[in-house]
Amino acid sequence: MATGRTHRPATRSRGIPEATVARLPLYLRALTALSERSVPTVSSEELAAAAGVNSAKLRKDFSYLGSYGTRGVGYDVEYLVYQISRELGLTQDWPVVIVGIGNLGAALANYGGFASRGFRVAALIDADPAMAGKPVAGIAVQHTDELEHIIESNGVSIGVIATPAGAAQQVCERLVAAGVTSILNFAPTVLTVPDGVDVRKVDLSIELQILAFHEQRKAGEESGQESGAPAPVARAAAAGSEADRKGPDGDVPAVMPA
Repeated sequence: MATGRTHRPATRSRGIPEATVARLPLYLRALTALSERSVPTVSSEELAAAAGVNSAKLRKDFSYLGSYGTRGVGYDVEYLVYQISRELGLTQDWPVVIVGIGNLGAALANYGGFASRGFRVAALIDADPAMAGKPVAGIAVQHTDELEHIIESNGVSIGVIATPAGAAQQVCERLVAAGVTSILNFAPTVLTVPDGVDVRKVDLSIELQILAFHEQRKAGEESGQESGAPAPVARAAAAGSEADRKGPDGDVPAVMPA
């Protein structure tokens, strides 16, 4: 079976936009659910609704894959599953190392969806000597002293960082120096990497803060409607207030005068 070190996905060389690449896993998840229900074909409208996008965007995305469906029939589910899986590089084996086996790292190690999606957890690594040798998800944790050897011997090109923020950059640099070219970062910090290294950041606290913003806005709109002032009027008043604060060039001054 091919490994991640010797085979790379063809998405960039084929000129598929990053926004389209980001939506491919959404389509794949919806298609996999259809496949599990033995649904043979699906229309663009049905698949778009299941993936949470509009059908025009879906058809445009699939045109980059060379898949246009059949009028009156739709898309072949099994073929699309294979086509998208191949485009994402999921038809081969991707060995992954997880660094930082605290609560989050252990939860990631126990996640059963990696293997079914083309990813194999090759090693679990932690800086705590007391963790060395302890089994997590059936895999013995190894000390960070072994990191470079583990990456080289397993042909790892994807690393997952689940360490505290203070240790993340150093771990990142060691991963990159050892040959890792893609990193999934769960640490609450921004990583600095050289050109040619891809980083995807997952920050649950940021997502919650965004949801809190929307909840606050909805509560404010409801409050405005209950007090008799329509939300559009309230927004217009706020806009007028902001206009009053603008400087002569139309921008809010960076420093307000005393």
